[in-house]
Amino acid sequence: MSFAIEVPGEAAPLTPQQVYLALQSASSSQQLSIQTGTQQLQTWETQRGYYPLLQAVYLDKTLPSEIRYLAIIQLKNGIDKYWRKTATNAIQPEEKAQMRSQLLDGGIREVETNLALQNALVVAKVVRIDYPLDWPDVLTSLIKILRTVNHTNQLQLRRGMLILLQVIKELSTARLRTSQIRLQSVAPEIVFLLNEIYTEKVATWVGFFNGNGDDEGGAMDAMENSLFAIKILRRLLIAGYEYPNHSKDVQQLWEHSQHQFGQFLDMVSHDPPVLVSPAKDLVEKHLVQFSKLHAQMANSHPAAFALLPSSLDLVRAYWGLVAKFGQLYGSESQDFSSKTRRDDTDKDERPVMEKLCLKGLNILRACLKMVFSPVQSFKYKTPEVKVEQQEAVALVKTQLLTDELVGQVASVIVTKFFVFRQVDLEAWEEDADEWEVREEGGGDTWEFEVRPCSEKLFMDLVINFKHLLVQPLLSFFQSVARTNESTVVTKDAVYTAMGLSAPVVFQSFDFDSFLRSTLVNDVQQTGPGYKVLRRRIAILLGQWITIKVSEENRPLVYQIFQHLLEREDETNDHVVRITAARQFKAVCDDFSFDPDGFLPYAQDILHKLLQLMEEVTTEIRMPILDTIRAIAVRLEHRISQFADEIVSILPSLWESSGEEHLIKQAILTLMSTLVTAMKEQAQRYHAMILPLIQRAVEPGSEMQVYLMEEALDLWLTILTQTPSPASPEVLTLAECTFPLLEIGSDNLRNVLNIVDSYILLAPEAMLDNAVRPRLFAYMTNLLGVSKRELAGLVTAIVENMVRTAEALGGSNGVTQVAKDLHESGYTEKIFEGLRDAWEAHQTIGPGRRYPKLDDVVETDYFTILARVALADPSVFVTVMSSVGDVTEVWRWLSTEWFRHFDSMANIDRQKLSCLALTRLLELSPPMTPIILERLQDYFAMWASVISEMIGGRDDGGDNLIWLANEGNEFEGPEDVRRRLHAGRDPVHTIHTFNFVKEILGQMVIICGGEEAFQRDWVVNVDKDVLAGFQDLGTKKNDSAAFWQPQE
Repeated sequence: MSFAIEVPGEAAPLTPQQVYLALQSASSSQQLSIQTGTQQLQTWETQRGYYPLLQAVYLDKTLPSEIRYLAIIQLKNGIDKYWRKTATNAIQPEEKAQMRSQLLDGGIREVETNLALQNALVVAKVVRIDYPLDWPDVLTSLIKILRTVNHTNQLQLRRGMLILLQVIKELSTARLRTSQIRLQSVAPEIVFLLNEIYTEKVATWVGFFNGNGDDEGGAMDAMENSLFAIKILRRLLIAGYEYPNHSKDVQQLWEHSQHQFGQFLDMVSHDPPVLVSPAKDLVEKHLVQFSKLHAQMANSHPAAFALLPSSLDLVRAYWGLVAKFGQLYGSESQDFSSKTRRDDTDKDERPVMEKLCLKGLNILRACLKMVFSPVQSFKYKTPEVKVEQQEAVALVKTQLLTDELVGQVASVIVTKFFVFRQVDLEAWEEDADEWEVREEGGGDTWEFEVRPCSEKLFMDLVINFKHLLVQPLLSFFQSVARTNESTVVTKDAVYTAMGLSAPVVFQSFDFDSFLRSTLVNDVQQTGPGYKVLRRRIAILLGQWITIKVSEENRPLVYQIFQHLLEREDETNDHVVRITAARQFKAVCDDFSFDPDGFLPYAQDILHKLLQLMEEVTTEIRMPILDTIRAIAVRLEHRISQFADEIVSILPSLWESSGEEHLIKQAILTLMSTLVTAMKEQAQRYHAMILPLIQRAVEPGSEMQVYLMEEALDLWLTILTQTPSPASPEVLTLAECTFPLLEIGSDNLRNVLNIVDSYILLAPEAMLDNAVRPRLFAYMTNLLGVSKRELAGLVTAIVENMVRTAEALGGSNGVTQVAKDLHESGYTEKIFEGLRDAWEAHQTIGPGRRYPKLDDVVETDYFTILARVALADPSVFVTVMSSVGDVTEVWRWLSTEWFRHFDSMANIDRQKLSCLALTRLLELSPPMTPIILERLQDYFAMWASVISEMIGGRDDGGDNLIWLANEGNEFEGPEDVRRRLHAGRDPVHTIHTFNFVKEILGQMVIICGGEEAFQRDWVVNVDKDVLAGFQDLGTKKNDSAAFWQPQE
């Protein structure tokens, strides 16, 4: 038995035969062949000659269609990657020229539609890049081809227009002004030609259907070609003209489109029918293209739309069409008891009248936007254009948007398009969950669905014609409120209008009274159809709660939602309960929400939400989780009494979600909210939460990709709410931070915050010999991080480690930390940066250079050195000796340090450096004379910092010494730790003036007394500096320098 071995793709040379074989393998039905062929094609992507060979395969009509199709697809993908001159491994210019020369002909002569379409897309992509510099004659060539084949070959005409359509589509997406101008320069010629073709072809097929001729095949070809022509024309009229109304050709086409719109509409709506499919379908497609042209002109060129011939009559005609369609759309004859199902074949088919009416509603919206919310632009407009646009707005405002039309539109929308239809009921019955999700879709669905579009139009009308519509609406609302005879469908429509108009009518409509008298009664009704009304009442309350519901009626709202969420009530099907669950989030999010007032209803509503959660599909669980989280956020610490029930269902939700990581994200976010609200009481959930976090942050796991951010947020929240001492499980999790520090991802900020929290929560554990050196090694790697926030966190971590080491281990602790910082390379990097800054500041004039460090980072570096020096000056000297001769290092370091004081924006950092440098005066000889070389800088520093510390007060205190702070009841465990940690900081406990006085007094004694100190050292200090320094002493005793003991 023999086996055929596939040779790896890299071994095959690039030849026409090999390309064909690779394409054959890639289009095979066997997985191994597909893989081998695909790998080979990918290998050739960057080789010269590959793409011309692909084109040759496509052009060879003797080859199988699937091979040619795969070849043109590969070519199309290669255009995206390698056609631009700047691309890596770009296609060579001579290859491009060869391929361009065959692109048009290869598309024109192609018989198979799918192959012709892919070739047209290739042409469009090449034109977008190469026109007009490298392929200047492409459009003129296309025009010439179209003229030639117009009367000789209808298929080639269709292929030529297919190419032109894709080219115009591509060019019309350009945003650069130069690209737009190029298209506008050729648009008139193309429009003229296509107008000729379109007019001729329409005359051909209209004549055939009117009984002139018997060439049915020719008529159908003419319909196909006229459809292509109008598709291109509608795009050119929008993208090819800056001011379409200035062009005679556009004006002529515009009038022609309106005439034919009416003509074609009569053809497809005639009773009895005069057309059947496929001819009727093609005529309907012509109508849709006209409506798209009208709608796009109204949105893209509103002023031109208003000023083009007969445009206002066109809008009125559209409105007549919409109103007529509304009679059929909004029929109230619903059978709520039936369980009928739509025919699956018609389910997704939308009648052409619905498409046309949708465009009509969009055009009305565009007219309102033109008048009341015009698009603002920075583009220069001549005075004539500005006047023209003002005239257009005035024309629409005065002649179109009359009181009569506005009233009609609002009335038809409320009474027809807001009506709950039989088709809606059938979709609800067929798949309740899917229907509910679709109804809550939001986004841009209004552009493609009649009801959402009519809702948008209604809101525009109510907002901009408040004076006209508020009173009729109020009368309408009150008429429904006063009677019980209105049908479910009528009430649903009225309540829809009531909710949408809430921001406008709230001052005139007593919703609180309506809530008590009508809604409470309606929500208790049972029977066929009342589930529709219950769903609408939930939405209505969600819309009004944030606008106007009194405090005394809030309990009534809670009771209504309790009722709507009741599972035992048969009228509350899934849709009603899911809608109530969604809308209750708006109730919780309201600014006036009172958690204490809601507390009596919280347990029951939460229980029902959790019940519903277990019944619905994964997609619907997300909004319910959002509502539960909103309740937890607003209840704050009060949620503790209900948390056990919430948490009890989360493990099963987690397991059942499978690969739906959005649910897992929502669960982790909900847990973060609960932990924040419950503070230390949340420790009882650690056994469940900590393993989830560990799995979610595990490097290389799939969960890490999707859940990292939420897991880190939850981890950080747990640390901030965990009291000291932490449990072994929490401490064990700290080990997981090290791999995350290596990744250095967008979540690095959270990881660093977690490390910082661990230092405060468990300082002994973080200073352990197994943890401390590794942590400093990672901080060394992050020392040069570019983001300011991250650099600040790295500094804070090292700073807190130094302070913690001193607090727990005294001088030995500081010595050990300093040794670790040296061994990890941290101090070496600091000194390198500071040395570079010092050298840069020595340069002047034209040769001056700037340091690599910015001032903020340099302050961070000095902060770490200051912490070590303040903790133990002798350790600081050891640190300096580790990077060079102490005397030399001190001289350049002190020069840069004192110079940098003026660049320290934070007064806390100034005081820290002042205290640290002052402590260095405690060092015994031989360091004393080296330190005193900088005495003038010391005096200047003291004068500056001390004046800041005692400035504005006459009690002799220090501005940075904090008063005792007992905290408050809202503090979490970490808030307490941080408050105590900051309160123990020498910056906030040491009196600067007294500290300097004491240290300097000791220094005078070491130097041999006052007279020797004055003679040997003070004599070298500038008199003005000394005077400024001595002025500080006058605040204590004018008879002696302030460092001397005061009487």
